[in-house]
Amino acid sequence: MTAAPLLKIEDLRTYFYSRSKQAFIRSVDGVSLEIAKGETLGVVGESGSGKSITALSVMGLISGGPGVISGKIGFKTDSLQRNLLHQLEDYVTITKKDNRIMQVNKEEAGWDRHTDHLMDRIRGKEIAMIFQNPKSSLNPFTPVGKQITEAIQLHTAVRSEQEAKERALSWLDRVRIDSPRLRFDNYPYGLSGGMCQRAMIAMALACEPSLLIADEPTTGLDATIQSKIVDLLAELKTELGITTMLISHDISIISRLADAIAVMYGGTVFEYGPAKEILSSWFTSKHPYTTALLTSVPSAQNIREKGYLQAIEGDVLDTINIPAGCRFYSRCNRVTEKIRERCERCEPELREIVPGHKVRCWLYYE
Repeated sequence: MTAAPLLKIEDLRTYFYSRSKQAFIRSVDGVSLEIAKGETLGVVGESGSGKSITALSVMGLISGGPGVISGKIGFKTDSLQRNLLHQLEDYVTITKKDNRIMQVNKEEAGWDRHTDHLMDRIRGKEIAMIFQNPKSSLNPFTPVGKQITEAIQLHTAVRSEQEAKERALSWLDRVRIDSPRLRFDNYPYGLSGGMCQRAMIAMALACEPSLLIADEPTTGLDATIQSKIVDLLAELKTELGITTMLISHDISIISRLADAIAVMYGGTVFEYGPAKEILSSWFTSKHPYTTALLTSVPSAQNIREKGYLQAIEGDVLDTINIPAGCRFYSRCNRVTEKIRERCERCEPELREIVPGHKVRCWLYYE
């Protein structure tokens, strides 16, 4: 009997209202995935596919209306078990027409209070997050060492400022920031992007969370620093065995760190399974979108043969006007006459095609 996953997301929906278009942007629209304890789940997809909004929904950091409107986020550790969206539906009223959400009324003040209550002792302590832009995520008016020290005092049993400082210095050294005692007193504007990212990683891990969410941890860094940050994350994964949700559009980073992969497109999960299957050339039962993503990345063979990269035709899905059928239908190059009508009119479910591997595609429904 397998253990319950550390994080289990079921049918998560996070919408935003566009006043200019008077319609909902369905940023996350029915996402379901899970992460086992000690596993690294890589979440990949084009920009606008809903990766970051999924992570922010887990953290309870979605602001503005309507935001998260439905679903379940189960979080289970050895000492804690909680639905991070428990009873939040009481603050939301949804009006539907033809099974399509037309209006959402949300009591935002009550929602925010209840979210803060649910995330008490979880956000920052049990679940920590590394954000895309470390310089904008750090407080520009406080030295980075002080910020790490405050996080340790807030989320751990350490209350002594001196003990918290020593732990912060230990983590700055552990993430291989040069001259930790000197950098401890530096402000974010005095550090490079790579140093700020290392400081963010130190802050996230210093409280020893059960789950780490890394949202595009190498975005905005040059290639050399990106490689060093990935090396650091790989070392920390081996040393700590921390459960991680790694969000990235860089397939090379995912291939190095992920045990399982969730491929997102148009606000939902199109494929979910072991990384070795999804990334391998021998496993051919992939979603056409996954295949297109992989062939758009330079490979050693492609470079040797001086071949061209294959671009994905068409435009990224407009999540305001989601079609009735498959969301990838207009860009798919593997549609057959046998399934064309279903692809155009009916959205496929995320189904298991082999044990542990799920795909949302009519090609595998026979």
